[in-house]
Amino acid sequence: MKQQLRIPAVYMRGGTSKGVFFLRDDLPADPTMREKLLLRVIGSPDRYGKQTDGMGGATSSTSKIVILSKSTRPDCDVDYLFGQVAIDKPRIDWTGNCGNLSTAVGPFAISTGLVSAPTDGTAVVRIWQANIRKRIIGHVPMRAGEVQELGGFELDGVAFPAAEVKLEFLEPAEGGALFPTGRPIDTLDVPGLGEIEATLIDAGNPTIFVDAARLGLKGTELQPDINGDKKLLALAEAVRSEGAVAMGLTKTAAEATAKRPGTPKLAFVASPAAYAASDGRKVEAAGIDLLARIFSMGVLHHAMTGTGAVAIAAAAAIPGTLVHRLAPAGKDGRVRFGHPSGVLAVGAEACEEAGVWAIKKVMMSRSARRLMEGWVRVPG
Repeated sequence: MKQQLRIPAVYMRGGTSKGVFFLRDDLPADPTMREKLLLRVIGSPDRYGKQTDGMGGATSSTSKIVILSKSTRPDCDVDYLFGQVAIDKPRIDWTGNCGNLSTAVGPFAISTGLVSAPTDGTAVVRIWQANIRKRIIGHVPMRAGEVQELGGFELDGVAFPAAEVKLEFLEPAEGGALFPTGRPIDTLDVPGLGEIEATLIDAGNPTIFVDAARLGLKGTELQPDINGDKKLLALAEAVRSEGAVAMGLTKTAAEATAKRPGTPKLAFVASPAAYAASDGRKVEAAGIDLLARIFSMGVLHHAMTGTGAVAIAAAAAIPGTLVHRLAPAGKDGRVRFGHPSGVLAVGAEACEEAGVWAIKKVMMSRSARRLMEGWVRVPG
């Protein structure tokens, strides 16, 4: 009888997501063997959709893998590879980043000795996001030689306060086009819907923005309003897959659905309106600049993906986009948006040269915490 494998791992929350964190050297070097093992760690594929026999939490926010190693790049300290694990299929999508779990990369790297840090103050961790080949800077609070995880910073979508970790996503479109089509607004011809305006932007992750009204929505919806409506979810996927083709990410819409479920993300936006967040708190229209919701792995996200927030900040900073049309960023580059779990503020530094816009960096604050550390057990 085979014995279970015993692999060092840390289960961490980063922002509004959770995932299992590994050091690269603790995993098989062969990509096929590694993927098979990681699927079993998370408990996928699970035909019941629960991931009961694994570490996954049966949602897109909790079915995630992170692999870290010391970076060979002179401008970075650590290489960060992210895997979005499908729940009911034997698939890991390596095409995008998780902005929320990016928050936990610095703390994990420090606690495992991948990078050094000051005894007290703030550790600056330079991260190479290997999926999308972009740089992220994490500002991690330190106290008495340990990562400071507890504190008073509150993040909507997370029940308990923690220490604030500041993130900077540097030049999120460096090396590629911010607008893959060259336009801030495009028109997609979607089966079952017809023509729809969309902003196709590559910042944080490739992201598609559409007006909520074109999907028959108000922008104040929560998960129960969306995720039980199979017709609406199919319509959203149709928009997302057509956007993937327009962005040059896949050749066909069918390929986007079958092989690239993680990216691009689809988000819908609307003008400010009051609503009750998922915990019952009232979000006032006067306290936000716009409403934003995003789909992740085929369903509505319970809050906002970190990379979705990056894309919102970038789009709000650039005239002509659907987001800027609703909520142009303020003089400080910041925009406040309402999501299903509450409110988030993000900021971007944008510049224009010869009619071409660029994003220097996007800034936001999240929190992270180690939930469990030790080993995961996997059938050998």
